[in-house]
Amino acid sequence: MTTATPARQHDGLTTFWIVTFAWTFAFWLFGSTLDGPAMTSPTLVPYLLGGFGPAIGAIAVRIRRQRRRQPIPAHTVRLRLRPRLFWALPLLALASGTVLAAALLAEFLGGPATSLTEGRELIATAGGTVPFLISMLIGGPLAEEPGWRGTAYPRLRASMSRLRAGLLLGAAWAVWHLPLFFIDGTLQSEFGLVSWSGLLFTLSVFPMALLTGYAYELAGVAASVAVHFGVNTTIALLTIKAPAAQALVLVVQIIVAAALLASPRNRGQDRPALNHREMADLR
Repeated sequence: MTTATPARQHDGLTTFWIVTFAWTFAFWLFGSTLDGPAMTSPTLVPYLLGGFGPAIGAIAVRIRRQRRRQPIPAHTVRLRLRPRLFWALPLLALASGTVLAAALLAEFLGGPATSLTEGRELIATAGGTVPFLISMLIGGPLAEEPGWRGTAYPRLRASMSRLRAGLLLGAAWAVWHLPLFFIDGTLQSEFGLVSWSGLLFTLSVFPMALLTGYAYELAGVAASVAVHFGVNTTIALLTIKAPAAQALVLVVQIIVAAALLASPRNRGQDRPALNHREMADLR
C-alpha cells in the first residue's frame, strides 16, 4: 500500500486540527451565548452543527489530499466488505459490556441501583426506539469517528505506538469537549467543569480513545463507530451520572483497554510506519 511522505502526513494532521477545532469552537462558543438549553431553539442549530467538527476536518483533509494527488497515509484502514468488518458487532457488545459491568459493580458496592427508568423516558422523548438509536448513532459516533479515528489516528500512528497515539488523541478529544460545559442543557454543563463528575467525564475519553483506536485498526471506522455508539448509548440508557459509577466505568475501560493493548497480537503489530530518520523530519 502506497503511503504519504512524513511531511505530507504532518500537513494533513495540521489541517485536520485547525478545521476541526475552528468549526466546533465557533459553533459551540456561539451556542453558549444564546438563551435556552442545547436541544431547543435557537441553541439547537449551533449545538448540533458543532458536533460535526471532526467530520468536517476529515472532509477538508481528503479534499486537500485529492487536489494534491497525495497517497493515502500509513495505517489507514479502508472500508471493505470483508470478514474483519464483522468485528464491529462483538466490539459493540464489549463496549456496552464495560458500562453495564461498571454499573452493576457500583450497585453491588452500595452505589445507585441500575435502572432503565430514565432511559425509557429518554427513548419516549426522542419519539421511540428507532429515532433514539438513530440520534445516538449520528450525534457522536458518525459525526466524530471519520475524523478522530479515520483521519487523525492513522497519521499519528505513522510515527508512534498505539498507546501514545491513543493518549495524544484522547487529550485532543478532551479539549474539544470543553465548550459543552458552557452550553446549558448538555450533560457536561449538568456535571460542571469543576466537579468530580466533570473531571471523570474528561478522563473517560482517554480509555475511550484507546478502545476506539484498537477497534479502528481491527476493522476500520465502522468498528470505532460501533464502540463509540455502544458506550454512549449504554451510558444514556443506564443514566450513568453518579461519580462512583463514572469512576467504575473509567476503571473497567482502562483495564479492558490495557488488556487489549497488551495482547500478543497487538504487541506484534504495534510499530510506527516511519523509521528513525523519517521521524526526525517530523520534529
